Amino acid sequence: MPRSHRVMLPVLLLAWMMSSQAHATERSPSITIPLPFATEPNAGITIPLAFATDSIRWPEEVRPLATLDGPAILAAHAALQQVLAQVPKEYAGTCAYSAQAMEVVIGQEAGLYFVRINPRADRCGVVLPSGALGFDWFELYAVSPEGRVLARYPHWP
Repeated sequence: MPRSHRVMLPVLLLAWMMSSQAHATERSPSITIPLPFATEPNAGITIPLAFATDSIRWPEEVRPLATLDGPAILAAHAALQQVLAQVPKEYAGTCAYSAQAMEVVIGQEAGLYFVRINPRADRCGVVLPSGALGFDWFELYAVSPEGRVLARYPHWP
């Protein structure tokens, strides 16, 4: 005899596909899968949608910025988080000290990833006078393939 959960899932999916809500043109933030053989008219399982896919304009072809392996992405993320965690509280939340204003350069050597974070305040509309030293810095980190920051390059600031 088949187990009830193996039978219920296909039945629920079939009932959902046949319901009018599954074929509606306007989606709600959740869907309700009607229960077969229910005595109440609106009985069912309500599942919230994670996000509205209708509002996203999907490209015909994705133009890659770069193609990196998974560990390189983990290393870049770990280094960027390290930099953002060091931002003084009075500047936290401002564009010039956010991920939007950071440029990430990543390389690999001897099984480690070396991640350099460059500030790019110009991405936030900040115009710096020539010779300004306020944003003339970078951070360099050695990061493991698992995404663990091992060391920060010892330099100013």
